Amino acid sequence: MPVKLAFRSIFALLLSALLLSVLLYGQVRAASEPVQVEIEQMSWVEVRDRIKGGATTIIVPTGGTEQNGPHMALGKHNLIVRETARRIALELGDALVAPVLSYVPEGPSGLKVGHMAYPGTISLPDDVFERVLENVALSFKTHGFRRIVFVGDSGGNQSAQRRLAIRLTEEWASEGVMVLTASAYYADNGGDEFLRGQGLSASQIGSHAGVRDTSELMFVAPHAVDLGKASADSEGATGDARLAKAEWGGALIEKKVAVAVAEIRTGNPSGAASKKGSLIGWLLSFVTG
Repeated sequence: MPVKLAFRSIFALLLSALLLSVLLYGQVRAASEPVQVEIEQMSWVEVRDRIKGGATTIIVPTGGTEQNGPHMALGKHNLIVRETARRIALELGDALVAPVLSYVPEGPSGLKVGHMAYPGTISLPDDVFERVLENVALSFKTHGFRRIVFVGDSGGNQSAQRRLAIRLTEEWASEGVMVLTASAYYADNGGDEFLRGQGLSASQIGSHAGVRDTSELMFVAPHAVDLGKASADSEGATGDARLAKAEWGGALIEKKVAVAVAEIRTGNPSGAASKKGSLIGWLLSFVTG
C-alpha cells in the first residue's frame, strides 16, 4: 500500500475514533445532567412543552417561616421541602415543582404566642392560606395539569391542605383533575423510628428543631445550621440538636420522599389521617414543628 494511502487510512480511523469519542462523551454528559423540574427555573415555553410531553403532575411544596431555635435558620422548612419536592418529582418522572409557598399558618399573627413569640416568624390565618392554595391549584389546572399535589413540611399546613384537596377533587372530578395532599410525608414517614434505631430516646430526638429537623437541614443546607449555638431543650427547640448528623439527615430525606411518592402513586385524594394536622392546628404545629 502506498505510504500516502496508508496515512489517509490511519487518519480516517483516528478521525472516526475522535468523532465517536465526542459523541459518546456528549451522551454520557447529557445523561448525567439532572433534569430540570422546578418551574421557577424554566421558561413558559419549557413548561408548556413538558406538559404536552406528559408531565401533568405538579408538586406544590409548602414550607414556613418560623423560629427554629437559636441554631437554625427561619427558612428551615422551605429549604428542606424544596429539595424533597424536587426529588419526589424526579422519582415520579411525570411531575414538575412549583415554587415553595413560604407563608403558612404559624399562629395568630397579632399575638406573641407559639412561634409568633419569636421575631422573624410570619403567619397566615388558615382560611387565607387555604385561599392562596386554592388559587395556586386553579392556576395549574388552567394550564393543563391533571394531578396537583400539596406537600407540606410543617404541621400547621396539614389540615388546610387536606380539606382543600378533598373539596377540589370533588369539584373538579368531571374535568379529570385530582388534588392530593401527601400527608404521610409529614405525619408517617418513619423518621422518629429511624432515629430511635440509632440509639436515641424520644427526649433526645425532640419534636421541634431537634435532631430530626437539624439533621435534615444539615444534609440539605449545612450553611443554615450552627450547631455551636445548639443545646438540649433550648429556647424555641426541643430535644438535643447537638446530636444531629448530616448522614442521618440524608436517610430521613429519603424516607420522606419514598412515602410521598408511594402516597401520590396510590392516588388517595384525602391523604392519610394526620395527628399533626388536627383541629388545634397552629398550637400543635408549635409543639411538633
